[in-house]
Amino acid sequence: MMNYSEIPREFKKVKVAASLLSANMLEIGSDVMKLKDAGVDLLHLDVMDGHFVPNLTFGPDFARRLYEVGIPLDVHLMVSNPECMLDQFCDYAEYVTIHAEATPHVHRLLRRIREKGCKSGVALNPSTSPNFLQYVLDETDLILIMTVNPGLGGQSFIPSMLHKIKEIRDLIDQAGLPIEIQVDGGITGDNAHEVIKKGADILVSGNYIFSSDDMAAAVYSLRGTSLKEC
Repeated sequence: MMNYSEIPREFKKVKVAASLLSANMLEIGSDVMKLKDAGVDLLHLDVMDGHFVPNLTFGPDFARRLYEVGIPLDVHLMVSNPECMLDQFCDYAEYVTIHAEATPHVHRLLRRIREKGCKSGVALNPSTSPNFLQYVLDETDLILIMTVNPGLGGQSFIPSMLHKIKEIRDLIDQAGLPIEIQVDGGITGDNAHEVIKKGADILVSGNYIFSSDDMAAAVYSLRGTSLKEC
């Protein structure tokens, strides 16, 4: 019998996180319930401050409301000085991710996220080297690889990031740690399989899911399957 570790990565179950940045805010309640019916694993909440990225989005009260829906919440803090916001979101989130570029105290904040009872994540912008990751792996549960420049939804996937995904997967495997790789930016049914093959465990998708006439079919296609196969 084949062990789980021997199964090719592309055949393992990938998680799908629906990015609410692409949702119609006038219909957000009904859309979240559609996402629940579609079988998404996580709701991805991009918190933006208009400083670290050129946009303003969601606050902690919205996170509290989403928490009540029952889909695990994946909070991505795209903010300067994330240490000022951790306490406001950790009560509602399963994952809390900070940007490596946003604070000089990455290791300290990752440890604090864990202390608050959440899984700790560190995000890298497309131009950020993964070299520093070896120094924070012991406090990290998730590494978020941005495959677009953060701040706006609907951007196209940057193909050169495939190599970065593979590089970080090799780093994690060599360390022997159960760290998940999340990939965010321009993820569609056309590129999801290649991203999974390079090492992704969680795919963040917004525009692709919300622009689909059938959210469930879109979610299944991200996992490399179709409704006919299920």
